[in-house]
Amino acid sequence: MGKGMRWDSKPLSSHYKHNHIFVKFGVSILLLGLAFRLFSSDSIRISSVLEETHTPPLAEAEPKTDSPVLSQPIQPPLSSVFPENETQTSEIVAEKCDIFMGDWIADESGPAYTNESCHVIEGHQNCMSNGRPDSGYLYWRWNPRNCELPRFNSERFLDLMRNKSWAFIGDSISRNHVQSLLCILSQVEQAVEVYHDEEYRSKRWHFPSHNFTLSVIWTPFLIKAAIFEDLNGVSSSEIQLYLDKLDERWTEQYKDFDYAVISGGKWFLKTAIYYDNNNITGCHYCPGKNLTELGFDYAYRKALQLVLNFITSNDHKAFVFFRTTTPDHFENGEWFSGGNCNRTMPFKEGEVDMRGIDTIMRDIELEETGKAVKVGSGNGVILKLLDTTRLSVLRPDGHPGPYRQFQPFAKDKNAKVQNDCLHWCLPGPIDSWNDLLMELVVNGEKYR
Repeated sequence: MGKGMRWDSKPLSSHYKHNHIFVKFGVSILLLGLAFRLFSSDSIRISSVLEETHTPPLAEAEPKTDSPVLSQPIQPPLSSVFPENETQTSEIVAEKCDIFMGDWIADESGPAYTNESCHVIEGHQNCMSNGRPDSGYLYWRWNPRNCELPRFNSERFLDLMRNKSWAFIGDSISRNHVQSLLCILSQVEQAVEVYHDEEYRSKRWHFPSHNFTLSVIWTPFLIKAAIFEDLNGVSSSEIQLYLDKLDERWTEQYKDFDYAVISGGKWFLKTAIYYDNNNITGCHYCPGKNLTELGFDYAYRKALQLVLNFITSNDHKAFVFFRTTTPDHFENGEWFSGGNCNRTMPFKEGEVDMRGIDTIMRDIELEETGKAVKVGSGNGVILKLLDTTRLSVLRPDGHPGPYRQFQPFAKDKNAKVQNDCLHWCLPGPIDSWNDLLMELVVNGEKYR
């Protein structure tokens, strides 16, 4: 038997030949099956990887409607809770995510603070104290598409800013923005006001436990300007705007800041005489002056070029954000002609278009900032865009409206009151700007 089982023996009997054929056939089938299984397994794994790395196209904008349904939000918010020490979910998702494109989603948790827990809200933005009757505008949160936006973490932010300084540089919207940040941070530590100018437009606060300094510098044009307006916006003469000189109110302090948020915009729409090298070169909206109409866009571009060149060529390497223009939501008129903003719900994508003026300004900002980012990266300057325009366009419900004043209809329910449809209620939509700001500080390298 043992001799017959040797593979090098003489030919086997027909019985063993027959069995040998079946054995070979069975082994062949087994090997083929194993090969097919391995191939199928690899194919499934490769297909799975391709599906995981493929990002579906952005959802198309919904068709326009004449007006949104006015009601309180009833849908529960999407889950977006992150552990305090975690950031975005994955590099693949983050690289394909535009945190400035998304939707406002219902958020049952509401704001991080109230007008009672925060004491730095200016009267004009304190909508709750001034008697605004609805509260639905407080229960929405910005949700970027294809990625998660963590909530602002006050403790972590203050730890990151220990022994540092931060400045918001611009007009009254910058002051509105810094108050939002102060209110959020006040849930961890109350800031101490250490400086204000005569008109209380520029201020500085200090957080003693973290040795963190936060400033707002009022410079509505960012460049040198002679302004002849009172606090109510009534002008006695045209603004004199020097297109080749920066406003020293912020440039002289710039070296003291580790971080800065710079913005411009709406003031360039005002009547102004333009100067270059101390000579009048033209104007914007100055009928009867016999001057060349250069337009606000000409002046805005010149101003931004000057500002961004200063930042990118400066020996001081601050971490700088440029925030895009802020839209207003006046309807049925302007601020001076009875315009109002009575909506109580956010717009959905496709229900509203950006106004022509805002589009022009934002296009200039994107173009000039894009060029400056390339220059700055070669000079060791971190410059990032904080593009809040589009997401803010969707929030007509977030403004004080008539409730810029205390109880405007207490004496007369039909009183004609000037509306504020430019600034933002606190708390309100502007709080989400700080969620974006912190995400760019912590994970800025993921968003290019």
